[in-house]
Amino acid sequence: MKAVQIHERLPLAQTIPLGLQHVFAMFGATVLVPILTGLNPSIALLSSGIGTIIFLLLTKNMVPAYLGSSFAYILALQYFIKDNDNVGAAMGGALAVGIIYVIVFALMSAFGTGWIHKIVPPVVAGPVVAIIGLSLTPVAADMAANHWYIAIFTLTLTAFLSIYAKGFFKVIPILIGIIVGYIVSAIAGIVDTAVIMESFERIIASPINSQTWVPPTFDKAALLMFAPLAFVTIIEDLGHMIVLGNITKTDPLKKPGFNRVLLGNGLATGVASFLGGPPVTTYGENIGVLAVTRVYSVYNIWAAAFIAIILSFVSPLQGLIMAIPTAVMGGVSLYLFGMIGVTGIRTLIEARVDFSKTKNLIIASVIFAIGIGVSSHGVAYATIAGILLNLLLKEEKEEVVEDN
Repeated sequence: MKAVQIHERLPLAQTIPLGLQHVFAMFGATVLVPILTGLNPSIALLSSGIGTIIFLLLTKNMVPAYLGSSFAYILALQYFIKDNDNVGAAMGGALAVGIIYVIVFALMSAFGTGWIHKIVPPVVAGPVVAIIGLSLTPVAADMAANHWYIAIFTLTLTAFLSIYAKGFFKVIPILIGIIVGYIVSAIAGIVDTAVIMESFERIIASPINSQTWVPPTFDKAALLMFAPLAFVTIIEDLGHMIVLGNITKTDPLKKPGFNRVLLGNGLATGVASFLGGPPVTTYGENIGVLAVTRVYSVYNIWAAAFIAIILSFVSPLQGLIMAIPTAVMGGVSLYLFGMIGVTGIRTLIEARVDFSKTKNLIIASVIFAIGIGVSSHGVAYATIAGILLNLLLKEEKEEVVEDN
């Protein structure tokens, strides 16, 4: 099936379910962060929707990426919210992250972004893309662990539809897989109906409560804890843009430019801090959806953003989605993350990276080892290691053997 390009607009009857598919892909992780840290899941949904719109506007509708809650800040958020009951300090830390993004944007705007391709060639980009997917698979496996048969069923159905479905069904295999997996789970009796029933007590509810809302406050300890993590997520954003470029056959690092990507992400995170939500970042799950469906239209991301905002106000819809068994989302996530991993390997093949050269072999092996072996921020550390090795190591000279 022919790919749908970034600026192509599909009929509304197709755009809405495609947008909903993106919502399903990001929903579990986006609401999991606030659940783990003590924030309001509805505000996280609202933040992600508004943040994505800000991002799309600032990247000139050239980057079909969805922004959801970032996992990099979970420990910092837990420390200030759950352990010390200081939401204001946590939001101040999140605001500081957004400010750092904007500062880096200003520096890149002044000195250009052309250097990115020089320090991130295919031998660095390919392995980084691969480990972004592979490093996320344990999360998906944990989600699937309680009911493996549901996860495997959902994964298999999604894969089957991706290959054999016809027409419009071929571009929404993930959405169909989740819906059918949901139904099978309900028949098996593993759907939490209590969550659904509670959600119908109030149909419409504002996610922001004026009585409990807390503005960001600048706390020295919070700034010291949050600020360094900004550079971790900046590097992860770089990896996601490389993946996105490989999938869509575009170059978001050059057009609209990685600087605008950072500006969009930074301002979105700043807005989230004032709403009371966690910092946001580009999502590998949604990039995986693009890879599977080959539908890259930015208008589907717009639809997803508006759906997320609506969901943040409509309690029954929230309840229905939050009741989706983790095994269903685990099966889909295994499929998406694996697809991202294979995309990285394809990058190496298409660029014809020569692994007979010791430099290339060292760079790729170190990136894979660190990215998979280090549990906390392994992708960021691996990316840094790959960039440094590429800059420091020189190509070995070919030895010429003379015949006697």
